[in-house]
Amino acid sequence: MKSIKELYRIGTGPSSSHTMAPRRAAEMFQRRNPDCTLFRVTLYGSLAATGRGHLTDQAIFETLRPYGEVELIWEPSVFKPFHPNGMRFEALNNDTVIDDWTVYSVGGGALAEENCAPIESADIYPDSKLVDIMRWCRDNGRTYWEYVEMHEGKEIWTFLSKVWRVMREAVERGIETDGVIPGPLNLARRAMRYNVRASGYSQSLKSRGLIFSYALAVSEENACGGRIVTAPTCGSSGVIPAVLYHLWKTREFSEMRICRALATAGLIGNIVKHNASISGAEVGCQGEVGVACAMAAAAANQLFGGTPAQIEYAAEMGLEHHLGMTCDPICGLVQIPCIERNAYAAARALDANLYSMYTDGHHRVSFDRVVEVMKQTGHDLPSIYKETGEGGLAKDFM
Repeated sequence: MKSIKELYRIGTGPSSSHTMAPRRAAEMFQRRNPDCTLFRVTLYGSLAATGRGHLTDQAIFETLRPYGEVELIWEPSVFKPFHPNGMRFEALNNDTVIDDWTVYSVGGGALAEENCAPIESADIYPDSKLVDIMRWCRDNGRTYWEYVEMHEGKEIWTFLSKVWRVMREAVERGIETDGVIPGPLNLARRAMRYNVRASGYSQSLKSRGLIFSYALAVSEENACGGRIVTAPTCGSSGVIPAVLYHLWKTREFSEMRICRALATAGLIGNIVKHNASISGAEVGCQGEVGVACAMAAAAANQLFGGTPAQIEYAAEMGLEHHLGMTCDPICGLVQIPCIERNAYAAARALDANLYSMYTDGHHRVSFDRVVEVMKQTGHDLPSIYKETGEGGLAKDFM
């Protein structure tokens, strides 16, 4: 498995697969062709179907136009076999193609070439199944975050400290900002109101209201193109910050403990990314919000002193109870139902944590098994339910 540094990507929204990755691909292609003054970019499948709503065209134009003319072609009905999010970059000289590159946005901002490993760093983790990592923890009396440190090195804490700072800043910006989110839906931001209203309720309802407000805050920042962290994607970036920010504020956990929780969550997300997918275009929203819920549940359980088995159970419940969730963004925007789903998933992550803490961690269905089922379920879902904006809630809104 890759470094969790490639799971937690700091950038701007609204979409890791539709905005961040195409921007990175355009930057890479321009560096390959520094003297080119005409670029032709073809977007396929999901990238073309919902690219305008996700600002894919804007990301590509902003990157390439300073260097030359850009011709953008949309092919929403053409789905490449390797992955639904395909892009073809061509560099032209006097109508002659001098460079041709097909690349895929495979989720969470990652890029891959067909039949090749993702265009990222080398694998650093020897294990890719949680059952094997859990066995190592048990045999060595260690925790998941210690397993991460062993393979990432102590410098991972500097990186995760920065991740936590960006997450925290996104929450705090979001709960102080009012107005309307850009786009044709004219959706009003709600985080500030939820945050204020939460103070008027009793403790348990106040707690839930605050969690909602924190998740809304980050998700609304993402939808407005603000600076966030993919966790594991832009569309699900509100879940983990909401849970960790709430626990940090109410329980006064140290930054180091928060970073250890992020390491544990990153390991969970990495396992799904390696063995299945975190791409809504490939497996639906179960791979985005569902995985974020599993990561947040594991992080919370880590903070409350859960055993490796209890953490695994919390993560398993977080993902299992999102199985089959479709990716059906209205108008191709990361707004409805995405923002609300982040708020609900944050609350469900804390429920999964609590449920697991009542147990000894032993249960019938393993996290690894749920990952397998999630991958198969995503494969079985028709394409209209996988970020094309053609089915589900998005139907008739295109």
